[in-house]
Amino acid sequence: MSGVVGWIDFRRELGDQHSLLHSMTRTMLHRGPDTEDVWIDGHAAIGHRGLVTGHPEAVRPARVTLGGATVYAAHTGEVYNGDELRRDIEAAGGAPRGGATAEALLRAYLLWGTDFVERVNGAFAFAIWDGRTRRLHLGRDRMGVKPLYHHPYNGGVLFASEPKGILANPLFRPRLDLSALPVVLQPRLARPGETPLKDLYEVEPAHVVTYGETGSSRRRYWQLVSEPHHDTFEQTARRVRELLDDTVRRQLTSDVPLGAMLSGGVDSTSVAALAADALRKDDPNRELATFCVEFESDPKHFVATELRPDIDAPYAAQAAAFLGTRHSTLTASVQDLLDVIPATRRARDLPGWGQFDASMYLIFQRIRDNCPVALTGEAADEVFGGYPYFTKPEVLGADRFPWLFDGPKLSRYLVPDLLAAIDPEEDERARYADTLARVPRLAGESAADARLREVFFLGLSGPLSVILDRKERMSMAHGLDVRVPFCDHRLLQYVWNVPWELKSRGGVKGLLKAAMADVLPPATVHRKKSAYPHVQNPDYDRALVREATWIVNDDASPLKDLFDTGRTNGLIAQISAGAVHGELPGGSNQAALLIQLVELRRWMEEYQVSLP
Repeated sequence: MSGVVGWIDFRRELGDQHSLLHSMTRTMLHRGPDTEDVWIDGHAAIGHRGLVTGHPEAVRPARVTLGGATVYAAHTGEVYNGDELRRDIEAAGGAPRGGATAEALLRAYLLWGTDFVERVNGAFAFAIWDGRTRRLHLGRDRMGVKPLYHHPYNGGVLFASEPKGILANPLFRPRLDLSALPVVLQPRLARPGETPLKDLYEVEPAHVVTYGETGSSRRRYWQLVSEPHHDTFEQTARRVRELLDDTVRRQLTSDVPLGAMLSGGVDSTSVAALAADALRKDDPNRELATFCVEFESDPKHFVATELRPDIDAPYAAQAAAFLGTRHSTLTASVQDLLDVIPATRRARDLPGWGQFDASMYLIFQRIRDNCPVALTGEAADEVFGGYPYFTKPEVLGADRFPWLFDGPKLSRYLVPDLLAAIDPEEDERARYADTLARVPRLAGESAADARLREVFFLGLSGPLSVILDRKERMSMAHGLDVRVPFCDHRLLQYVWNVPWELKSRGGVKGLLKAAMADVLPPATVHRKKSAYPHVQNPDYDRALVREATWIVNDDASPLKDLFDTGRTNGLIAQISAGAVHGELPGGSNQAALLIQLVELRRWMEEYQVSLP
C-alpha cells in the first residue's frame, strides 16, 4: 500500500520545485489512490500517496519540529505489530499521537535512531528526513516485500517506491548498464539492490541506507542466524502452526473486504484456511473471497511438466468448497495476456516477464474489483523446500545455481566484443560464489546438510526476490495490497534451522502439511507441487517468435549492436522448429526463452533508455 517519492539536495533549497515534486508524486497515484501529501522544507522535498485500508489518517506521513528543524517520516506497506511498537515507545518515555503508522515510526526513530527498525514486524519501506542532522534514512523490510529505489547524484539523491518516480525528475537520465545484461536476460541472477539502469539502485532487503552531506552509508539490520535445532518433529510442526496462525492474524487487521489467492496447493490453501477461520472467529458474517486463474486454452493445449503437473482450477474449487470461501476463477485468453503486457511493463518500469506478469496482472485486477487487501502463499517453496531440485542429487551436487539448467541462454548470443567485455559465464560464476560466501554456516554440520543449507540460501537470495517483485508490482498497479505471511521473519528464522530430514518427512513440504493437516482438504494434502501457471498455447509462442524475429533483424532496434544477428536468428529458428537442446529453467516451453529479448527491446523504446 502507498507510494513515496523524494528529493534531497544538499547544495540548494528546493522551495521553487513544487511543480516537479507534484509531478513525481502523481506517478504513485496507482499505489495510493486515496490520500496525498507533498512537503518541501529547505533542502528536502518528499511526496506521498496513500491507500486507505482502515482509518485514513493511519497512512499519512508524520513530522515534528525540534529545535527549529523538522523530522519527517513517510512509509509504504504495513507494520503488523503497531500496538506492540507503541507500547515500547510509551515504556521508553515516548508519546505516539494517534494511530498513524508513520507517527509511530517517527517516535521510535526519535528514541532509538535507525535501530528502531529492528523492533518492527511487517512488509514496509520508509523514508525519514532528519533536519537536525541533515540526513536521509531509507529502509526496507527484512525480505524486501516492499520496494524503494534511490539515485545518488553529485550533491543529492532522488528516491521513490518505483523507478517512475525518479524517472519523472530530469536529473535522472535512463541509461542501460551493460554489465547488468546477464541479469536482464536471466532475472534470477540478480544481486540484492541491482537494477539494469546506470546509477539506479534498490535499497536491499533488511538494510537502512543513509545519505548525508559527506556521503552515504548502508547497514544491514537483520540476517538469518544458523544454530542447532533441538525440537522434535511434532514440536516443530506445532511451532510452525503457531507462527503461521499468529502471522496470518496479524495481517488481517484491516476492516475491509479481504481476499486470498487460492491455487489448491498446500501453500495458498494453508493461508486461506487460517484467514477464513480467523475472520469467522472475529465476525461470523465476515467472509473470505478466494481467487484462481486458468487459461482458456488449457483443455486443448495443457501438457503436464515436472514443475506444473496439473491445472490449478479444479483443485482450487475443491479447496474453496472445503474452506467455505466465496470463490472466483478468472479465465484468460492469449489475447487477454497480449493486451495487458504493455501495462505490466509500466507497472515495473523495468523489463518484465511477458505472460507470467500478464496473468498475475489480470487476477489482481479481478481481486481489486472485490477487495483492497489479499493474502498469498508465496515464499513457502523457498522456506520449506518445495521445488524439485531439493530432491535431485545430481542438481544438488552441481556447483551452480540449482534452478539454471544446461539449455540455451540468451546471454550467449550477444555480439563477440560485448561477450568478451562482460563474460556472462564468469559473471554467473562470480554471482554464485558471492552468494555462497554469505551463507550463515553451522559448525559441525554434515556436508549434505551444509549443501542443502546453501541451496535454501540461494533460493531465498535470488528467485524469491524476483517472485516478490512481480507480485508487488502487479498488485500495486491496481492499488491492491497483497500480503505474504510466509515472509514473516520469525517463521523464516525458525524454519531456516529445521533439518531437511524434518522439513521433508512425509514427502515434499511434509513439515508444512503436518502443521496444517487439520485444516487442509485431502486433495490438497496429496497433490503434487505445481508452480504458478503459465499459458501453453502455440498462438502465444508464435507471437513471441514473430516479435523476436522482427527485433533481431530491425536495423533501427536499440538491440542491434548488442545481439549477434546471425546466431540469434539461428536460435529463433531452432525454437520455431522445437529443436532446442538441453533442459530449460522451470520446465518452460522453448519460446519462453525469447521473453526477455522482447521485453528488453520494448522497455528501451518506451522508456527511451540509451546505451552508455
